[in-house]
Amino acid sequence: MSGHREMPVPAWVAPARALAHRPPVVPRVPFAVAGQAVGSVAPGVMGGIVLDRGADRAEGGGATTASLVKESHAGAERWHLACTPADATRALAMLANALRRAGRCGAWRNEQLAVCNAAGERIGTVERGAVRALGIATRAVHLVACAPDGRQWVQQRAFDKPSHPGRWDTLMGGMVSAQDTVESALARETWEEAGLRTQALQDLAHGGHVDFARPSDEGEGVGYMVERIDWFRATVPEGMVPANQDGEVERFELLEAAEVQARLAQGAFTPEAALVLAGFCGW
Repeated sequence: MSGHREMPVPAWVAPARALAHRPPVVPRVPFAVAGQAVGSVAPGVMGGIVLDRGADRAEGGGATTASLVKESHAGAERWHLACTPADATRALAMLANALRRAGRCGAWRNEQLAVCNAAGERIGTVERGAVRALGIATRAVHLVACAPDGRQWVQQRAFDKPSHPGRWDTLMGGMVSAQDTVESALARETWEEAGLRTQALQDLAHGGHVDFARPSDEGEGVGYMVERIDWFRATVPEGMVPANQDGEVERFELLEAAEVQARLAQGAFTPEAALVLAGFCGW
């Protein structure tokens, strides 16, 4: 798998790309924070949600003035987390906790992700477990890594992972947190998942990106995934072996190109890794 097209595009690629771009099962309602459009929610998700101002006050720093309202905007209805721009992150934390209490979040990670407006400008951060329920766009990184002889390093995800447990993945795949740049996320996740320092890799380079916009089963099926994955390629030097550091990987394998392609055809890889690998192969 050199990164150049060497065979016809496999039959699984087109359906996989189609599954990566699917509209919501039912129309979603736009979601705004501090007057800025940031995502969308399924009908009923915000029903009965009450912001806990007592918990917000308990965190110190003064109470956050925020309210969750359904309003008319530009001729359509939207949900609006009304607050000052300075209070956006704390208001989002109140909303995320309320959704968690109602069972309408994904797995709680205690990890903050950036929340951006339509222009890509950051207006705040939010708990990772809430982003799919709120239809907030996220970013991720993947690393496609080969040995000097051309075989490819892949990982099997831990069986207790909240998403795609036990499925096969690229050497590394992870989210870009609110504290990260794409490059710092690549370095951090490569160490945490594979125990490798990016500066020790050979020929590290950005390979491309893959976009997803599809329904998500997080939050009892009310989520929507909007994500850009930037993927990189590199060579792991001879004698260097990946070793997981964070407990999120079951094992690593070094595979011939034919075996990777066979597993892709069988659907053994995560949807994200499959399309990253399709890009790597030039398909």
